[in-house]
Amino acid sequence: MDLGLGLLIFGWIFVIIWVPVVILSQRKIHPKALFVLFFAELWERFSFYGMRSLLMLYMVMELFSEMDKGEADTKAYGIYGSYMALVYATPVLGGIIADKILGFRRSIILGGVFMALGHFVLGFEGQHLLFYLALGLIIVGNGFFKPNISSFLGTFYKQNDPRKDGAFTIFYMGVNIGAFLAPLTCGYIGMEVSWFWGFSLAGFGMLVGLVMFWFNMKGLTIDEDMSDEDSSGYESQPSMGEILDQDLARKQQPSISREKGLPPNPEELHKPVFLGMSRNILIILGAVVSVFIAAAVLNENDIMKWVMIGIAVLIIGYLLFYSINTDNKVEGQRLQVVIVLFFFHMMFWALFEQAGGSLTLFAERNVDRSIFGSEPIPTPIFQSLNPLFIMLLAPVFSWIWIQLSRRKKEPTTPMKFVLGLVQLCLGFVVLVAGAKLFAGNGFVPLIFLVLMYMLHTMGELSLSPVGLSMVSKLSPPRIVGFVMGAWFLSMALAHEVAAELGKLTSVPDAETANVFETLNAFSDMYAVWGIFGIGGASLLLFLLTKPLSRMMHGIH
Repeated sequence: MDLGLGLLIFGWIFVIIWVPVVILSQRKIHPKALFVLFFAELWERFSFYGMRSLLMLYMVMELFSEMDKGEADTKAYGIYGSYMALVYATPVLGGIIADKILGFRRSIILGGVFMALGHFVLGFEGQHLLFYLALGLIIVGNGFFKPNISSFLGTFYKQNDPRKDGAFTIFYMGVNIGAFLAPLTCGYIGMEVSWFWGFSLAGFGMLVGLVMFWFNMKGLTIDEDMSDEDSSGYESQPSMGEILDQDLARKQQPSISREKGLPPNPEELHKPVFLGMSRNILIILGAVVSVFIAAAVLNENDIMKWVMIGIAVLIIGYLLFYSINTDNKVEGQRLQVVIVLFFFHMMFWALFEQAGGSLTLFAERNVDRSIFGSEPIPTPIFQSLNPLFIMLLAPVFSWIWIQLSRRKKEPTTPMKFVLGLVQLCLGFVVLVAGAKLFAGNGFVPLIFLVLMYMLHTMGELSLSPVGLSMVSKLSPPRIVGFVMGAWFLSMALAHEVAAELGKLTSVPDAETANVFETLNAFSDMYAVWGIFGIGGASLLLFLLTKPLSRMMHGIH
C-alpha cells in the first residue's frame, strides 16, 4: 500500500473542498484583493516549502553523493543554514525598495519571476554551479515577494476596519494551505519520481501564483472615498454591519476608483539616472548581481556565519545603547524587553528549524516510516505536519486566549514565550524518549515524530504570533521599523545557529556507521540542546517574567 500517495490525494481533496467554503463564506465581506493575494501567497508558499522539503535530502543524496556521508551532511547543514538566514534577511531590503521606488505590484512580480526561475534551475540534477545560482535566485526573489504581498494586502483596509484581522487570518490560512500541500506533492514526486519533477512542480506552483496575480492585478483598486484613512466618517471603530452597509451604499452610487500598489513616483521610475539607465533597470540589474553574490556566499558558510554574528552584535549593541541613553526611561525599558526576548526568540527558532535540517535526515535514517506494513512514507511528507497542526490548532489557541482574557488570566507576553519554549522542549523530550526507550532496532516508532511536531507547533502558536505585535507596541515610534528589522534578524541568526547544531549530528565515519550510531548522534544532540538547552532557557525566562512585565509599563 502506497500510503504517501494516499496522503497526497487526501490532502488535495481536503483543500479543494475547504478553500471554496472559505471564499464563498467571505466573498461579500472582503474586497477582491484579499482573494487574489490569498491565492498568490498560497502558490508562492507551495513553491517555497515544496523546494525546502527536498533540499537537505537532495544535497546529501544527490549533489554531494561523492563525498563521505558525514562530510556531505556537514556541508549540507552549512548551506541550508546560510540559505535560510538570507531568506529572512533579504526582505528588509525588498520592503524598502518597494516603499521608496518600485511599489508593491512590481516588487511582487519581480520576486515571483526570480523565484520561479530558481525552482526550475534546481531541477537540473547534480549541477553544482546551477544549484548555487538557483538558491541565489530564490533568495533574491523572496526578498522582493515576501514582505510586500502582506503589506499590499494591508493597504486595502483602513486602520480601524474590523475586517482587517479576519482578512489576515484568511491570508495566513493561504500560507499554511500552501505549506501543507507542498511537502505532500513536491516531496512525494521528488522522492518517488525524480528530483527534477519535484523541484519543477515547485516552480510551476510559483508560476501559477504569478499568473493569477498578473491577470487580476488591474482589478486591485480601492474606492477614493475609502483610500484616506481619516475619511471614514466614523469617530470610533465601525461595526461589521456599518462596514457592510457602507460597501452596499458605495456600489449603488458612482465612485472613483484608484489602483493600489503602484510606484510612489511613477514618473521618476523610467527617467535615466545613471549611464542612461532608469531606476527600474538599475534595480533589476542590482537584483541579478545580488543573485551571484548570494550564490557565492552560500558556498562560504563560515564567512556567512561570522557576518551574521557581526551584524547582530552591531544592531543589538546600538539598541542597547539607545535604550540606556534615551531621555524617555519608559521607552528605554520597553526596548530592553525586546532585546532580552530577541535572544530567547532566536533560541526557539534555532531548535524549531531543525525540521528542515537534521530532523529531515533523522526521519530518513532512523524513523520507522511505515504504518501497518505499508510502504515507507516519503520523508519530505512529514514537513506537512506543522502547517496541518497550525490549521487545526490555531482556532483552539485563539479561543483559549480569549477565554483567559475574559477571566483576566491571559498570560503576559514573556510568559507566552516561556510556554512556547516549554512546549518546544517537551517535543524533544518525546522524541528522545522514543529514541532511547522504543528504538530497539535503531528505528523510532512514527508516533513519536508526529507527537513532536504537534508539540512544536503548539509552541509556535504560543510564541510566534505575539512576537511581531510585541515589537510594534514596545518599540520607540522613531525607530520601530529598525527594531522590526532587528527582530527578523533574530530569525536569520537562528538559522545559522540551527546549522551549527545540525552539524553536531554528523557521524565522522558515516560511511561505515550503523543505524544505532546515527540514532545516538541525533538523539544526543536533541537531548543536550533541545531538552537541557531549551529547558534551561525556559527556566531562566520564567524567572525573568515578572521584572520584564514591569519593564513593559502596562503594555501586554
